[in-house]
Amino acid sequence: MGVDPIPRTPRLVILDLDGVVYRGDEPIPGASDLITRLHEAGITVRYATNNSMSTRSEFAARLTRMGIPAAANEIVTSVSATIEHLRRHLPDVRSVLSVGASGMVDELRGAGFDVLPVAHAAASKMAHPDDPEQPVDAVVVGVDFDFDETRLAAAAAAIRRGARFVATNADPRYPTPEGFRPGAGAMVEAVREATGVSPLVIGKPEPAMFTAILEETGVRADEALVVGDSLDSDILGARRAGIASILVLTGVTTASAAVAAPADRAPGHVAADPDGVWALVAGGLSR
Repeated sequence: MGVDPIPRTPRLVILDLDGVVYRGDEPIPGASDLITRLHEAGITVRYATNNSMSTRSEFAARLTRMGIPAAANEIVTSVSATIEHLRRHLPDVRSVLSVGASGMVDELRGAGFDVLPVAHAAASKMAHPDDPEQPVDAVVVGVDFDFDETRLAAAAAAIRRGARFVATNADPRYPTPEGFRPGAGAMVEAVREATGVSPLVIGKPEPAMFTAILEETGVRADEALVVGDSLDSDILGARRAGIASILVLTGVTTASAAVAAPADRAPGHVAADPDGVWALVAGGLSR
C-alpha cells in the first residue's frame, strides 16, 4: 500500500457513491455520519460516479431519500464531467450524437447542447437510407442497454465524418441487483473497433473527472482527498490526478487485494468503514 499523507487540513473530500455511500438501494452504515462530520468540519464534499444512466438531480434525490441531504451541484457524474470538459477545453462542440440512456440526453440538453439521440439517428437511417447524414461535432458514448448494430453503425459513421469521439467512461461492466451487465466500456470498444479511432475518456480512472472537480471548487490537488472502494477506478484515478486517497472496504475490494495492489493502484490509506475514514481525516485535521 501507499503512504500518501492525508492533507493536514483537507478542503475537499471526493466520495465515490456505490460501495462507499450506498450499496444498491441501501445506505452503508456510518456513511451519513461521515458526511455530516465532513460538513461540520467545513470540508467541501463532492460525489463522483462513473454512472451515466441518471441525472445529477436524480442522484441527489436518491441520497436525500437515504437520509443524506445532497444538492445536484454536489454530484459529479461521468456525464457532467464530460460536459465540463467540453465547455472548458472543446468549446467548439455544440452538436452531439448521444449513445446512452435518457439521463445522459437530459444532462447534455440541459447544458445547452444540440443532442441527437443515437436511437433517432439509427431509426431515421433505417427508414430513409438515402437521406444525407446529419453532421454532429462529437459522439458521446455512455452505457446503452439497447446498443445494437444499427446504433453502432450510426455512431461510427458520425466519427468517420469527423466528429470527435468522447467516452463518458470505459467501465467494462455495469453492476445491477441481478448481476453485471455490459458497461459503457463495451460500447466504447465496439465503436473504437468500428472506426479505428481512440476516444477521449473522461470518467475514472482517467484524471479528467477529478480535474473537473478541482477546477469547479478551486481546490488544489494537494488539498483534496478521494475516498473510494475500487483500486482500478477510484484509487488509480486519484493517483493520476495527484490526489491522496483512502480505500474503504465496504465495496468491491478486499483487504488482501489492497495489500497486493500494484504501485499505481496502491491506496494511500485503507479504512474498514466510514468511521475509519473519519478517523483518518480527523487525524489529519489534528496534526
